[in-house]
Amino acid sequence: MTTVKQILDKKGYEYYTINPKETVFKALELMAEKEIGSLMVINDDGGLIGMFSERDYARKVALQGHTSKESHVKDIMSTDLYTVKPNMTTNDCMAVMTDRHVRHLPVLDHNKIVGIVSIGDIVNQIIYEQDIHIKDLEKYITSSGYGHQ
Repeated sequence: MTTVKQILDKKGYEYYTINPKETVFKALELMAEKEIGSLMVINDDGGLIGMFSERDYARKVALQGHTSKESHVKDIMSTDLYTVKPNMTTNDCMAVMTDRHVRHLPVLDHNKIVGIVSIGDIVNQIIYEQDIHIKDLEKYITSSGYGHQ
């Protein structure tokens, strides 16, 4: 079973943050520039206090008639934080994402941010593992004679 650390080793440990005092517009600009779907919200002390996602914008700004240039990240960010540790597995991540209805999980190692994993990262890894498993089964079947009649 693949761990979060192995996923980060492959995809990279890069992550992006924003201060809660910034405007939603600034957050959206950063997300568009980096082609990402969420930002970790970090206070002045460097502590993780929330997540800001495209979903937060769509539901809490656009649908409520606010504007991104007048709204602040702190007013619409999600403060229910769900995080994972580097030794957790893809199955652990899927369980958290499914149970908590989140698409991005900050990765903390000894309470220090080391990266982030998305639903796409997890699903891609699971598909990769299943593909390897299928190929192994196909090899076994053809080499053992089970595939011949």
